[in-house]
Amino acid sequence: MSTGKQLAGLLLLSTALTYPGVAFAQDTGNAAAQPATDTPVEEPIDPEGTVQDDTAQDEVDISVPGGNIITVTGVRGPRDVTRSSSQVVSVLSSEDIARTGEGDIAGALSRVTGLSNTGDGRVFVRGLGDRYSLALLNGLPLPSPEPLSRVVPLDIFPTDIIASSLVQKSYSANFPGEFGGGVINLTTIAVPDESFIKLSFGISGDTETTFENGLLYYGSDYDWFGFDTGRRDAVGALATYLDGSTELEELSLTERQQVAGALVKPNLIVTQKADHLRPNFSGGLTAGTSFFIGDDAELGIVATANLSNSLRNRNVTNQTPVRQAQVTPADDFRRFVTDNRMLANGLLGFALEFGEQKVRWTNLYIRDTLKQASLNQGRIIVGSGNDGFDEIVQQNAWFERQLIDTQLVGEFLFGDLGLDVRAGYAQTDRESPYEYRFTYVRTNNPNQPFGNFFINPLDNNLPGGEANVAFSDLTEKVYYAGADLTVPVTDAFSITAGAAYTDTQRYSERREFAFDAPSNFPDGVALLRPDLLISPTIIEASNVPGFASPGVASPIDLIERTEDTPAFDAQLEVLAGYVKGNLSLINGLTVDAGVRYEDGKQNVSPRQVFANQPNLNAFTNIENDYWLPAATITYQFDNGLQLRASASKTVARPQFRELLLQSYTDPESLRSFSGNPALKDSTLFNAEARAEYYFGQNSRVSLAGFYKEIDNPIETFSQFTDNTQSSSFANAPKAQLYGAEAELVWNYDLYDLGGFFETKRALFIANYTYTQSQLQVEAGDVTLIPTTNAAPTQVAATDLFRDGDPLTGQSDHLLNLQIGLEDMDKLSQVTLLLSYASDRVTSRLGINAGGLPDEIARPGARLDFVVRQGIDLGGVPLELKFEARNLTGTDNLEFIENDTGRVDTNTYDIGQSFALSLTAEF
Repeated sequence: MSTGKQLAGLLLLSTALTYPGVAFAQDTGNAAAQPATDTPVEEPIDPEGTVQDDTAQDEVDISVPGGNIITVTGVRGPRDVTRSSSQVVSVLSSEDIARTGEGDIAGALSRVTGLSNTGDGRVFVRGLGDRYSLALLNGLPLPSPEPLSRVVPLDIFPTDIIASSLVQKSYSANFPGEFGGGVINLTTIAVPDESFIKLSFGISGDTETTFENGLLYYGSDYDWFGFDTGRRDAVGALATYLDGSTELEELSLTERQQVAGALVKPNLIVTQKADHLRPNFSGGLTAGTSFFIGDDAELGIVATANLSNSLRNRNVTNQTPVRQAQVTPADDFRRFVTDNRMLANGLLGFALEFGEQKVRWTNLYIRDTLKQASLNQGRIIVGSGNDGFDEIVQQNAWFERQLIDTQLVGEFLFGDLGLDVRAGYAQTDRESPYEYRFTYVRTNNPNQPFGNFFINPLDNNLPGGEANVAFSDLTEKVYYAGADLTVPVTDAFSITAGAAYTDTQRYSERREFAFDAPSNFPDGVALLRPDLLISPTIIEASNVPGFASPGVASPIDLIERTEDTPAFDAQLEVLAGYVKGNLSLINGLTVDAGVRYEDGKQNVSPRQVFANQPNLNAFTNIENDYWLPAATITYQFDNGLQLRASASKTVARPQFRELLLQSYTDPESLRSFSGNPALKDSTLFNAEARAEYYFGQNSRVSLAGFYKEIDNPIETFSQFTDNTQSSSFANAPKAQLYGAEAELVWNYDLYDLGGFFETKRALFIANYTYTQSQLQVEAGDVTLIPTTNAAPTQVAATDLFRDGDPLTGQSDHLLNLQIGLEDMDKLSQVTLLLSYASDRVTSRLGINAGGLPDEIARPGARLDFVVRQGIDLGGVPLELKFEARNLTGTDNLEFIENDTGRVDTNTYDIGQSFALSLTAEF
């Protein structure tokens, strides 16, 4: 076959892969889906002389910028995407995702070589945290609704709406330059080749939650749906104050008390014990159709809607260490948390094909709501001046995360020219109104009248009594436009050039209020439960002489803790252009090389909320431009062996949440985080070499080594105030990361065994990643850390980081195993899945830690079992799915440990979970 004919076929193949939803519906005689020649495409031959069957991978729907990224690399033309791509990629098709049985894409991605899921929707690639990962949807960027994450948490994407997930571990210039561990591109479902309606329903539960006791508060009538009825809206004096520009301390006591009274909503405060928590439930509807418009235009429509409601208990051991090298607890608490999570999503997609031109319009809506109630009880052991005191802390919260995304993608062919045009707008919102926190203290002093009772004197002298209410609101918008043009210069050489513009804007506001009473506040009143303690009746009564003692009042006041940093504006604007070429030098040797230029402007500044707001110097203004080269060389041998080598330079910019000098609470760990406005960009050098061997039917084995150098990596560190731990971020001087990964995918037809096995196939997938990372810190290195109400201060880097320590979030060992048996003629699959991740650092305990070792997480091993079975009921095809998760009973372990002892900072039993679902397709 001539090279020119092959190139024509490859351009058409890459277009079909980028937009296969329409291509699948075409008749085989449609020239737009075939090479412009009658010469047959050569199939790859395995060493045993059999033709490889790559049909499954051939139908993977992948939509990325610069469509020729999925390009056959050699003259032999294999169609397996992992093999034929000019880059190092791993692809999960819809069938691969279904086989894992995972309900969200974050769980499914954890089965990919070198990837691990931290449990909160954040995916680590080769030991690098989510800040080094890039998440795209149909090739377009997404904003994050989480103040603690740059990329959108992937656990909010249900697998039902994802057609494929592509993980690219080698950088190429057609992708944005913010690339560290890899890029994760999710492609939503496209147009079916025939009309269908699919209904699904499922129930699930776990051994720690289902039919066990839990904590709940009422909230509003439609909380179960994930939407508030208006009960959490600010009203009255509170709404007036939040909309105004006058500081709280400038108001009169009466006006402040009116604001305080508006903060009290008993339905959001009163926490109740719930007996025998119900199972989780989920349901969904997906439908699609396509029809012709005129003679040669075909319009496809697909829509899906899903709703799930789940409960989770956590009984957490939560200890804080004494700040010394000998690890002993300064306090010992048990925090019981019940999370009620409601996830609603919908997708509406349109696709139009006319001739060789294709346009896709995708609209996505996701709403993820967490209703959380917790009680934390324990003893202060040492270190705060209140040794031996007991505390009870009640926290209720409501976190709304919402994503609205609309995307328009056009893929056009004009003769030999390929044009790819993308534009999109996305907005995420996160609201958390009325975050309540109440602290009651028991002194255990027999000489005090109420020494054996928990009281809350509202004195805000921890450990003591407190009643706090916080509101947070975050909105992030992303505007994106880009175009890519592919031009074949010769039969063996093509050039792709493109430009992209991204404008990301974030507004973040957090207001926190504290009820404050004088020292003469009566202990008898301090015994009251939270909703009565701060009720408008008690607030008004506290002004009356005689409330505290004869003739003496004890007026309850209100203070705002966030008057200095109530709100921030942030923006990241990136203008980029790139050019890359794909050159076939000799038979089997391909070079894919290019360079990307990015001009980035990132700024963060406090928003003027109050007329007399102080200037905190909490400004960030980063303006940098980068030339980012990248090259990958691939050589294919005739015997199924393929060699690759790649090198690139990339950048990792600080996330907004890492820059904002504003406190946020992580709902998973309930730990406070604050940003550092002095952070700067990290730059990376990436290199990789790998060997891949393809054999049999969709089977392969690969071995790779990788190396990265990072200048100014951003690391999480913790500081201690009394017995309270808070976290922030700082630039370490340098880091080095290297490792190796191996993967085996083996499919074996069991036809020869006959009988039951005649139509069966065995599947074995194993991947292992070994990673080592080292911080490089020398005497004389400095870094900047934030301080309260002042500009960042310079400290020795050795105060925070130790030379040779691993990067935050990096596990030395990652292992995934899948063993399955599936029927080739009908839906019948049994899959056993094992995952393992070794210890990783979650936070540095440097400054103010007194020589404590770093905080460690131990993910451990998890064993899952998934069964999918097709059933025909009266001509209606049904899919029955059963899942059993964490059969090993692995717990969540986060701790600080050395030879002297151990302190558990966030440790709890996860338990085993079980799920059963039924899907009907019409």
